[in-house]
Amino acid sequence: MKKLSIGFSPCPNDTFIFDALIHGKIDTEGLEFEVFIADVEELNEKALHRDLDITKLSYHAFLYILEKYIMMDSGSALGNNCGPLLIKNSGSANPSVNDLIAIPGKYTTANFLLNYAFPELQNKKEVLFSEIESVIKNEEVSAGLIIHENRFTYADRGFEKVKDLGEYWEQNTGMPIPLGGIAIKRNLDKSLQEKVQRLIRKSIEFAFKNPSESLAFVKQNAQEMDVEIMQKHIDLYVNDYSISLGEKGKAAIEYMYKFSVEKKIIDLTNQDLFVL
Repeated sequence: MKKLSIGFSPCPNDTFIFDALIHGKIDTEGLEFEVFIADVEELNEKALHRDLDITKLSYHAFLYILEKYIMMDSGSALGNNCGPLLIKNSGSANPSVNDLIAIPGKYTTANFLLNYAFPELQNKKEVLFSEIESVIKNEEVSAGLIIHENRFTYADRGFEKVKDLGEYWEQNTGMPIPLGGIAIKRNLDKSLQEKVQRLIRKSIEFAFKNPSESLAFVKQNAQEMDVEIMQKHIDLYVNDYSISLGEKGKAAIEYMYKFSVEKKIIDLTNQDLFVL
């Protein structure tokens, strides 16, 4: 039995995807997984230090570690109408060039999309994603980026939208929003990379066919989230792109990569981006 370390977030889309894989509900073909669950920016940092064999990470973070990790075809969060929102307190002014903006992490795709839509907003404060609404409410920042399930509830809490950054990306590129994916170390055997990719796809297919099977694990990690919101979260972030990136999904990631090279955010590399 070969053991691999694997990291993903406690968010419902990830726990839904990985439940069958890590709990032996599918045949893991001789593989065992040591699980690490953490916020996506902590996972991004772990990937930068090459701590995990397999990990969920932001597509923005992936661009910085192309020499060490390669992206798998299954397990990603891409889609339409699912991007981060820039929000502020209701009635307050829209943020301007010197205003402080709360972001969920330097390497998050949310921060990449903020740079894409508002390159002038560079005064930023890194805040755990679940605390961003609090720092806006307390006027510690002028605005903030919200991700995950907060997009369903922010208006009820007295905030208003400045811009839907995912919508801005879609309107300008015509492509789905590449939020996060599952990367695996490049130095692992190609056959092992392909096996893990295959197993993640099987785990997702199992979850779709048996939705009640993952419910306990999803609830356990969902931080007292309302069940209806939890299901909306899964419906939004687990889709056909999660099963396979396909040509359109890969094109969106390649566009993000080329944009980052052109803007000198990252260096050009000759590495393949995807496990075939």
